[in-house]
Order: sequence, then C-alpha cells, then structure tokens
Amino acid sequence: MKHPRPPQLRTRWFVILASVALLFALAIGNISAPTFAQSSADILQTIAYLRTSNEHWIEVNLTTQRLIAWQGGKSVFAVIVATGKPSTPTATGVFSITSKQPQARMRGSGFDVPDVPFVLYYGNAAIHGAYWRVRFGQPISHGTVYLAPDRAQWLYNWAEVGTPVIVRQL
Repeated sequence: MKHPRPPQLRTRWFVILASVALLFALAIGNISAPTFAQSSADILQTIAYLRTSNEHWIEVNLTTQRLIAWQGGKSVFAVIVATGKPSTPTATGVFSITSKQPQARMRGSGFDVPDVPFVLYYGNAAIHGAYWRVRFGQPISHGTVYLAPDRAQWLYNWAEVGTPVIVRQL
C-alpha cells in the first residue's frame, strides 16, 4: 500500500519544482528576467491547497496592504504592512522563505539602511522590520514588505526557512 506524502512535503516539492521550471526557462531564454509572477489562477490554486493543509504559510495582499500568517486555513496573525511603491513594486507570486537574518544591512539604488531587523528573504525580496517607518498601510518600499519591528519579530520567530509566501493582489 502506497502512503501519501505529508502536506508539508508536497508544498515544498511544489515550490522546488516551480523554482526549477523558472530557472530552466531563464537558462533557455524563454523569459528575460526573474519576475517570479504566476497567474492569478496559479496563486489561487496554491492558496486553496495551503488552506486545506496544516502548514504555516504567509499571505501578503498588495491591495489591502495586509500580511496574514496562516496555519492551514486558520489565520494566526495579521498586520498592516507597507509594500513596494509603483516605481519599485513588490512582485506577486508563490515563493518560500530562503533564509532568515536577525539583522541585515539593505542597500540599493538610492538607499542604504543599516541594522534592518528580523529579515525573512524570499524570491528577490524580503519581509522585515522597518524602524524608520511609523505609518504603514501604503506602498512605499523598494519592493520589500515593511512591518513594525515588534510585528516583524513575531513573524520571524514563527516562520521557518521553507515557509511558503504568497504575494498577491486582491
């Protein structure tokens, strides 16, 4: 009798296979840059699957500027965030946390911010604390997801490397 794979393993395999497909497409030149964007249908299908699992996963809604931490179909944490502004948008798609750092320096075109707290890297972006912001709920970042530092600490402690991250429009 064949035993089914646990839901966590199936989701991790899905993320790995999607990443391999993206890298293969980049290698053969089917796409010019890693956008990581999937269709809305693919994103909704992944959300539907995750809601039937018992896995930890993170949803970032760009329309409502909200981040929700889920365990299966139950929300366990919700917070107002600030995502990428129109000139530097936060990419939509299905990702997973690739690494965590309790503190990092973030540099880019027009910014250099030391001591960024509670950084969760995914795709080409990150979810992290933003001590320089006092208001959230409006797109203002260079593509990352800003949270208040105390909220970022909670999420950092809860999430693990491999936790799925879904970034979508409503």
